[in-house]
Parts: sequence; structure tokens; C-alpha cells
Amino acid sequence: MKMLLTFLLMVLSMQSFSQQTVSAQITQKAEAMQSKMVEWRRYIHQHPELGNREFKTAEFIAEHLKALGIEVKTGVAKTGVVGILRGAKPGPVVALRADMDALPIKERVDLPFKSTVTGEYMGETVPVMHACGHDSHVAMLLGTAEVLSSMKNALAGTVKFIFQPAEEGPPGDEEGGAPLMVKEGVMDDPKVDVIFGMHIESNIEIGTIEYKPGAFMASSDWFVITIKGKGAHGSKPWAGVDPIAISSEVITGLQQIVSRQMELTKAPIVITVGKIEGGVRSNIIPEECKMYGTIRTLDSKMQKEAWDRIRTTATKISEASGAKAEVTIDTKTLVTYNDTGLVRKMVPSLLKATNGNAKDREWVTGSEDFSYYGQKAPSFFFYLGGMPKGNDPYKAPDHHTADFYIDDSMLYVGVKAFCNLVFDYCAMANGSKQKDGKKKAF
Repeated sequence: MKMLLTFLLMVLSMQSFSQQTVSAQITQKAEAMQSKMVEWRRYIHQHPELGNREFKTAEFIAEHLKALGIEVKTGVAKTGVVGILRGAKPGPVVALRADMDALPIKERVDLPFKSTVTGEYMGETVPVMHACGHDSHVAMLLGTAEVLSSMKNALAGTVKFIFQPAEEGPPGDEEGGAPLMVKEGVMDDPKVDVIFGMHIESNIEIGTIEYKPGAFMASSDWFVITIKGKGAHGSKPWAGVDPIAISSEVITGLQQIVSRQMELTKAPIVITVGKIEGGVRSNIIPEECKMYGTIRTLDSKMQKEAWDRIRTTATKISEASGAKAEVTIDTKTLVTYNDTGLVRKMVPSLLKATNGNAKDREWVTGSEDFSYYGQKAPSFFFYLGGMPKGNDPYKAPDHHTADFYIDDSMLYVGVKAFCNLVFDYCAMANGSKQKDGKKKAF
């Protein structure tokens, strides 16, 4: 019995040493990739492409993956690229995701690699900019692929690299993004056991990772409220039913839903009207006015309640003034939910990657279509810092703005995070399989 116990302790010690050795190799290789990733990131930043139009970006990614000997599939969900790396030993399938698309924004930051590109969006020529950091996501996942492919002899499992188009939403009525990737089977063949994703953030200091178990990022619903009134001359408003005036009352009513009708101690909720269309000139009361907006919730019951209250508020306020309201609501993303058991198991991997600089945070009212992958397998999505050290996070230019800026001097931290997650998860899953006699997801 004593000899058996001694043997088991030796095995555990060897496994621990092996993992420490792998982690040290990851650190060395990831840091060696830094200059190459900066070059990639800045090239992609200078050549941005809009959602479902990432043709050159996809070609750039596919060529690099093929050069690494990774199996590559292109044209997934229009322009997506999927790479598959099979380790030397059997084990779980771990997916890693990066998004590729840019935004119709004109860059204002004066950089040597500033974007001057234009593209077509909804029939119009628009400036194009990587104003959300997707260029850095691509660079870090390419760096991860290079590190892991160099260590595949030590890898007990399979890694699926998912380069996704149209995370910001496909144009018009096109399908795209994560929902189409899932629809076309990206989580199958081979079936994904677990998926990880990260997003660089302009207001979190470089070298830092932030995460949250459970509900992390909000669902995103888009709505259109059409107020149908009665046209009249602007000098005689009593002769008509003014849909513009009614719209202003509806907007106020929507904010009453947030501040007075929803249980905000349970979870946050945001209702924003971002666009109004109505009228043709200053002295004509139009027949119709439209409002376009978004709803952000982190609880499914609150989400459905918000829908009902929006319909009721718009309808009743309109009826009180003699108008009619039509409300349509379209779900764009689900709640990004981090599997609590998976987070608990994998936080040590993030601590290793950041030298202890990974921490829990509050939920976020921004949204991510990464949420759709979480419907198919346990998922874990986290934030990586991209703000220069010492800067004030409250003054950092926000995402989706012309002044958006990322410090790319520590992209290797993202690679360390992904690589440690892959090796540590595979080690735990294979250890559980040996213990229980079957594969087990965390």
C-alpha cells in the first residue's frame, strides 16, 4: 500500500512538472512571437474589411495556417476560415475564436498604419476602420496557432481555430456572424468540447485579463417603433396627429421602463433609441415617424418583460394621442454566458498567462455574438487589456469611435492565455477520462 501511494505521488509530481515545463515553453514561444504579431496586426489594421466582405483578410489567414501544416477550410459562413490542429495524442476538441470584421468609421488617430480604406455599406461608399480591436484578435489567434503547431507533439487533443466574419452584424438582410458559423456546423466534425474567446479592451491596462462567471455580456435586441399619425400643416397641429411629438413621449416612456418598472438589483437593463426618421420639411406635420433602438439585458425573464413593456408603452401612449404604434423586435445576440464550472477550472491558466494579473469583474451591457457558440458547448469569454500603462480608463477612447486606440505591445499575453487554456484543459479532461474511464467536459 505504501509503495502504491509513493508511486501515485511520483506520477502526480511528474504531471505537475510536465505542465510547468509546457507553461514555460508557451511563455518563451509567445514572447518570441510578439514582433511578428504586431506586424500582422498593423497590416490588417491598415487593410480593414467590413462584415461578410473579409476576402483579403481570410486569404491572409488561410495562407498562414496552411504554411503551419494546419488543416484549413475556407468560405465558412461566407468568408470565415477554420483551421484544425490535431495533437500527437488523442484528447478533447478545444475551439478558439477570433473575429475579423471592421466598422464603417473614419479613423481619426494619426498612426503610421492608419486606415484610409473605403468600402461599400448598404449601397453607400463609407470609410472603414478597425475600431473594435478585431485586427489584434486575428493576430493573436494566428500567433496562438503558430505556437501550438510547434508544440503539437506534446498536445493531447485537437484545436479548432475559428476566424469569424461579421461579428458586428452582417449588412442588410444577409446572414452572417456566429449564428451562420454554427448553422454551417463549425462546432461539429470534429465536435467541439469547449470553446474559449477573448476581446481586447481599450479601457483595461495591457497585461491584464478580466472575466466573470455566469452572465457576462448582455443580449442585444434591436427594435423599430413606427408611430402612425395624421398629416397636417405645421401652422395647424390641431388638424392632425403629430407622430414626432408622440415619439418624444414614447422615448420618455421607454426610459420609465428602465428606471421605474424593472428590478435593477437583479440585473442591469438598457433601452436606447439611436435613430429617428420623420418628416420632410419644417412646416409639414408628417403622417409617420420611426424610431430605431436597442435593448440590452442580462436575464432572459427581464428580456421578455422588457419586450412586453415596450410594446405596451408605445401602443398606449400613441393611442392616448389618437395615433397607432407598430413595434417590431429582432434578437441580434444572446447573453454571453460563461460556464461557471469551466471558469473555476480555468482561471489558474489565466493567472499563469498574466503573472497573477487576472481578476473577476462586473457584467457588461455590451454584447457579443460569441454567445451563440455557448449554446453548443461550454464556453468562456474574457477581456484582455489594450490600454497603455498608467492611462486613465475613464478617458480612454471607446470602442466603435474614430479615436479608438489599442496598445499592441503585449499581444503575447493573449497568446499565453489561449495556449495555457488549451494545454491545461486537455490535461484535466484526459486526467478525468483516465480516472472515470470516459471523456468528461468541465
